[in-house]
Amino acid sequence: MEKEQLIADTRLVIRDILERSGLKKGQIFVLGLSSSEVVGGVIGQASSKEVGQWLVATILEEVTKIGAHLAVQGCEHLNRALVVERDLVHTYGLEEVNVIPQLHAGGSGMLAAYELMKDPVVVEEIVAHAGLDIGDTSIGMHVKRVQVPLRPCLRELGQAHITALTSRPKLIGGERAVYHPNQIKK
Repeated sequence: MEKEQLIADTRLVIRDILERSGLKKGQIFVLGLSSSEVVGGVIGQASSKEVGQWLVATILEEVTKIGAHLAVQGCEHLNRALVVERDLVHTYGLEEVNVIPQLHAGGSGMLAAYELMKDPVVVEEIVAHAGLDIGDTSIGMHVKRVQVPLRPCLRELGQAHITALTSRPKLIGGERAVYHPNQIKK
């Protein structure tokens, strides 16, 4: 796995998704990451701390540039809990849980976020506005309704299949209602 190419591809994908999702300053972006899938293995069976660091550092940088918040989802061994910055807990009224992510209990993405964030904590659940799923990790449980799938500009990072979601407000009111223009660029 060539580090420079993987980082360049990740940057291309995250910029594409952030631009098309309509994510705004202060909103939450969730990341699900299987480094096992990125390196060509089976999810949860070939975790790579280095790959997790490369991808999370790149995504964290891009999400932070637009003033949004990153939440990194862990694996099923931690019930898909998420690492976030402590200030997000207070801003969004989240419930902190007590666990320290490990490579095989949380995964490489969660571990990387815990090491890279300034004041990381783990929360059990979150309602994000958009997200990126690298390696079919099932981020949908953490993205608010109404979810809108986005096709990333690349379909894979390394060997991992990638998908993305954004969200929009519910349309209410029936045939006489008038709606704001859709900001999502599919």
